[in-house]
Amino acid sequence: MNVNMPSSSSHQQGLSTVQDSGSPAYSSSAHFSPMSDETILPNDSAVEPPDIHYDPVELMDFYRSRPWEVWGRMIELVWSFLGLLVGLWWDKRTGGAAEKKQRRRAVHLREILTRLGPAYIKVGQALSTRPDLLPPLFLEELTRLQDQLPPFPNEVAYQFIEEELGDRPEFVYAEISSKPVAAASLGQVYKGKLKSGETVAIKVQRPDLRERISLDLYILRSLAAWVQKNRRIRSDLVAIADEFGARIYEEMDYTHEGRNAERFEQLYGYIPDIYVPRIYWQYTNRRVLTMEWITGTKLTDLEKIRQQGLDASYLIEVGVECSLRQLLEHGFFHADPHPGNLLASGDGKLVYLDFGMMSEVKPYQRYGLIEAIVHLVNRDFSGLAHDYVKLEFLTPDTDLTPIIPALSQVFNDALGASVAELNFKNITDQLSQVMYDYPFRVPAYYALIIRSLVTLEGIAINVNPNFKVLSKAYPYVAKRLLTDQSPELRTSLRELLFKDGSFRWNRLENLLKNARASQDYDLDLVLNQTIDFLFSERGSFIRDRIVEEIVKSVDTLGRTTFETVSDRFRKTVGMNGQMPVKPPAPANPEDRKNLEHLQRILQIVQETQGFDPMKIAPLLPKVLLKPETQQMGQQIASGLAQRVLARFIREVLLSEDTGNGASEKKYASVPNSGSLPLALPAAAVVSMEP
Repeated sequence: MNVNMPSSSSHQQGLSTVQDSGSPAYSSSAHFSPMSDETILPNDSAVEPPDIHYDPVELMDFYRSRPWEVWGRMIELVWSFLGLLVGLWWDKRTGGAAEKKQRRRAVHLREILTRLGPAYIKVGQALSTRPDLLPPLFLEELTRLQDQLPPFPNEVAYQFIEEELGDRPEFVYAEISSKPVAAASLGQVYKGKLKSGETVAIKVQRPDLRERISLDLYILRSLAAWVQKNRRIRSDLVAIADEFGARIYEEMDYTHEGRNAERFEQLYGYIPDIYVPRIYWQYTNRRVLTMEWITGTKLTDLEKIRQQGLDASYLIEVGVECSLRQLLEHGFFHADPHPGNLLASGDGKLVYLDFGMMSEVKPYQRYGLIEAIVHLVNRDFSGLAHDYVKLEFLTPDTDLTPIIPALSQVFNDALGASVAELNFKNITDQLSQVMYDYPFRVPAYYALIIRSLVTLEGIAINVNPNFKVLSKAYPYVAKRLLTDQSPELRTSLRELLFKDGSFRWNRLENLLKNARASQDYDLDLVLNQTIDFLFSERGSFIRDRIVEEIVKSVDTLGRTTFETVSDRFRKTVGMNGQMPVKPPAPANPEDRKNLEHLQRILQIVQETQGFDPMKIAPLLPKVLLKPETQQMGQQIASGLAQRVLARFIREVLLSEDTGNGASEKKYASVPNSGSLPLALPAAAVVSMEP
């Protein structure tokens, strides 16, 4: 499928997935050296080039033997940063309007990084998601870094095309534009046409890119090691430098970017209205990438989108759904969804571009993030602090005593709003200050997640100022929590739905209400999984709790019905007022409230798309024939009998002894029912209500 979409900037041109597997047709260098892009043929014979990868040991060994190159660049860097460092030192000495001065220094830092070129632009973009390293004002300013540089000469680009693809551009392509349509820090893009007729984007890497970036990486890593050794820094700066180096080396290999695109399409291309353009592997190699030309409109260009009759808000919702699946389902996510990489196609699809910066969230991290959501919703800030230890934000020996109140202060303010009012950036801004003040170490995957979600919410707010990413995320998260059978999420559900031995029906109600709005919510699957878990050995705790709640609800419903019928009967036969009747003790308000929740839950299930009583009917024999069901029935009958007997003693027998206040007081303590231990199926809820 080919999509032609008007595209306003070359910077938007990225890679897409390969729909048929293949490998680059021509080879480039046979041996990697940080300094050279020239071909080195070992043993005078051509070999296939190895994958380019970041090796810090090789990098350090290479530049230790080239001190003059290192010192030349060091002098340039020191001169560039000298004014900023002096300014920061002076601000610290003089004090005064700290925030105003800090903002001015942050702007100065952004300008310096832009002048220093590709590596430092990338460093600044990475630092913009590191609240453990920089204060919030610097983070905000660094998010404005633009990944754009002037184009390099066509002759150089054409030479690279010939070296990578084996022939001059005019012989490889039927057409190629005379000028690049966009230029960024790592390369520039031309518009062309294949001899088979397809219009394509041709991405060509900048000259001497590896040489310049490798030298800067060597200096950054050496500086990080020195600071780590001589200063008390809580974060592992060398590990951060290595993570950054690995990512930027991946971006310099366009075949790696193409493979990322292919994998992205395989994982998420099935989502309705998500499109990934095609990669042409025959015309792709390490420094040249050829992909389907995408003519589209930035989501931030609302006027053009309206003129095309497209719904930008819907496309944003599609993007949120896709991002959630990336982060919580498969873990492979696009870490740079800026406005140039997300386009609206002419036929109303959301097109993803540029797969150079991708990252992964491991399974235990995905479950850890969901468990953190559960503790956040429960306002269990002690549990949330321990989640940060499990997710490697804090070391196991960290004293959590001062951190728990700090988290409570940040999130209690945020959770005071309804879900629809929550702003993801506001929460992360407040959390950034806590992470800066306390010994947090932000893992690389989390920094990229925050960058991805904050960027996406920024695009969404530009489309609709009232759009809230967290609010739109709830249906997917609720569905995931209901249907995921992992032990971690089943434990999370129990933690969410039960508190101090009581079942919180309102949370189950909100979970079901949110889940039914998810596109692929399968009510039949939820019911079957719930039954399987409920009658398993692990579900015994839940069965006991369900028995207790059913006893309470049936007793409350029975009392209410009996009182209503009795009152009407007396009025009908004319006995009203003739027979003094002691008013029945009012039902427990909590029991009545739970009954109302249960009635609403049944209504939600009935209104859920796909609900069919005929599909539920076959489940009843399966449930009724289980020994556990018969045992639950006996427990329910016993519990109801205990309640009726207790009420009979309290309201009937004791009423005859009106003069014995002490006796009435004594029997007033007869319990309404026995308490039985309990629990429920798998997953957790997304609801900000208590």
